[in-house]
Amino acid sequence: MAHHGQTIPVENPGTLEQNVGQLGLFAMYAGAIGLLIAGLIAVTSNNWERFQFSYLHNLCFALSIALGALFFILIQHLTRAGWSTVVRRLAEMMTNGIVPLAVLFVPIVFLLLNGSDVLFLWNNKELAATDPLLIHKQIYLNPMWFTIRAIVYFAFWILCSRYYLMTSAKQDETGDPQLSLRMERYSAVSLILFALSITFASVDWIMSLDPRWFSTIIGVYYFANANVAFYATLAIVVHFANSKGMLNETVNAEHRHDIGKLLFGFNCFWAYIAFSQYLLYWYANIPEETVWYMRRQENGWEMVSLILIIGHFAIPFLGLMSRTVKRNPSQLFCWAVYLLVMCWIDLYWLIIPEVSPGSPAPGLIDLGCLVGIGGFFVFGTVKLSEQFTVLAVKDPRLQESLAFHNI
Repeated sequence: MAHHGQTIPVENPGTLEQNVGQLGLFAMYAGAIGLLIAGLIAVTSNNWERFQFSYLHNLCFALSIALGALFFILIQHLTRAGWSTVVRRLAEMMTNGIVPLAVLFVPIVFLLLNGSDVLFLWNNKELAATDPLLIHKQIYLNPMWFTIRAIVYFAFWILCSRYYLMTSAKQDETGDPQLSLRMERYSAVSLILFALSITFASVDWIMSLDPRWFSTIIGVYYFANANVAFYATLAIVVHFANSKGMLNETVNAEHRHDIGKLLFGFNCFWAYIAFSQYLLYWYANIPEETVWYMRRQENGWEMVSLILIIGHFAIPFLGLMSRTVKRNPSQLFCWAVYLLVMCWIDLYWLIIPEVSPGSPAPGLIDLGCLVGIGGFFVFGTVKLSEQFTVLAVKDPRLQESLAFHNI
């Protein structure tokens, strides 16, 4: 990293509302139409179970992007990173998407509290009272405790993300460097709480779909997926911003290079975690564990597993390794879109076999839920961020970020 002796002039790029116009409104309409179409198809085809699983799948997918953004913010403050200052506000804005996702999670809780066991089999009272494994898990897997935990998760994520965004925005007005020190001071404990919350949320919302299965690595698995999804989204958003004339003078090849490196690195980390989980189960060969993988190695699901091995790891490993690719806006954008699709397929592979073990093919319900939840996620992100500038214009490390150069 190099620093220039002189101050680099920076123009205020304006607020998000000034730059994206009616994007939020369009996303809201798309979200409403998407969920409506998915719901109508589910009702007319008597496939309500698939709708609920697809709804959860796409909610977890959108949430992974926002949680990846929150982790990015915390780790940048903890390490006092300078390079990321020009893109950190974009991540801060992405975390606003947690708010609409919290609202969209309410129907899941409502159905659970009203006795539905479609998503979570452990809510079947007869089964929970007779199955030896579930009897011992009832103290944790019960509707009331599940609801309380969900409220705690979302409350922490929203409060934490809003604190960092609002404090950073306040610094845009005052230029007070003490605000940076304050955010750094709280980042360590926030990271600990973040790690606990994302781990328990993964257990509750993904692992407990099969209450007999257990994985001590599911939290790290979802964390890895979230980081890949976030860096892919960040690369896409930066490309979109540049195409609209935003941040062209501040985000350059050096920053794209680092985004590409982190995208590449976390994708390799995801592959390591995924392989580690499989290797442990293959070696132990315990029926309660292997049946989960067997469900994903037959009836067509083995092809999805193969897609993840080759498409999620091998192909991007070779394609993203080049320095040239990471620094090229169009090429990095294409790889980011590709890996974001792979992250969606990864969560599809984790969740959907529980409701559709005989057919891996996605349908219109899945597409509708993706557009629906994705639309509301974008709407919430834009609506709650529109008054903020897209760049932290008075951050004390802004000049360091502008002068950043990869060795």
